[in-house]
Amino acid sequence: MQVTGGSSYSITLPKEWIKSVHIKKNDSLGIHIQSDGTLLITPKITQEQHQRMKEFDVSRISKPTYLLQLLIGAYIAGYSSIKISSPSRMTTAVRNVIRSFTQLAIGPEIIEETETTVILKDLHNLTEMPFDRTIKRMHIIVKGMHEDVMRILKTKDQDLIEDIISRDNDVDRLHWLVARQYNILLQNTSLAEKMNITIGIASTYFLISRIIERIGDHVVRIAQNTQTLITNSLDRKIIEKILTASTLALDLFNNSISSFFKKDIKASNETFEDLVKLEKLCEEINTLALQQKGIVAISIGYIIESIRRTGEYAEDISENVINYLVAEEQ
Repeated sequence: MQVTGGSSYSITLPKEWIKSVHIKKNDSLGIHIQSDGTLLITPKITQEQHQRMKEFDVSRISKPTYLLQLLIGAYIAGYSSIKISSPSRMTTAVRNVIRSFTQLAIGPEIIEETETTVILKDLHNLTEMPFDRTIKRMHIIVKGMHEDVMRILKTKDQDLIEDIISRDNDVDRLHWLVARQYNILLQNTSLAEKMNITIGIASTYFLISRIIERIGDHVVRIAQNTQTLITNSLDRKIIEKILTASTLALDLFNNSISSFFKKDIKASNETFEDLVKLEKLCEEINTLALQQKGIVAISIGYIIESIRRTGEYAEDISENVINYLVAEEQ
């Protein structure tokens, strides 16, 4: 740090950095004040998202399903454009995968298409979908899925099974959006100021989003295994215990999310105590399941395992909430 003229302070920027970002004499630099008091120096004065393109050559991709995973990976990584090319006419299977991807992910659209090339561009504005709104939406969807699983056990409505599975796709695409936004913020931290969010809370949102997505997967697993229970004669007492365990797991999930948005450490701590009750009840049901027919016992085992995992994931959310709130206090 140097003082010039008695009132002006100056520092010298690293030469390696100057060269790496191609800054020349008289170029303008942007300086952004972060929420934690640090300064962010950037060669870009504006806070616009950096445009990056990822290219895939389908001749080097063995299966269309593999291409879908690559597209999802590029989307989550934060690429603003994706170019898919082929040395010859692109097959219908590849084009179908590309279109399926645009329907699954939020933002990417086909902006250019030829016989050998397809270019996708993300048209979604990063700031239009705040993290908290996405997490709340994910919670509502998974909560509704879980409630419908319990409804299946009560009413034996098999049509709800496929509906639950389809809603899980919505949870996945919202999680991809959160992951994408988080990765973009890591690459361009000045956008955090524009979104009125810190990297720390963005990280917490991302972790909670991933946990909710996994809870959704377990709800699907429960729904798929209810098919066996509702088509076989099963003691009503076991059904009632499963419903009780499911309700307790859902309460744990709801309370963990509520404690996050209310910033309630006490409520988060209570999750750990309730999880013990859930685990004890799951053990009782597993013991009763051993007295059932083979395939019924197996289905009950899968259901109870997923109910237990839902409670444990709720505990994980509470742990993240506590860690975030403690850090925020500091």
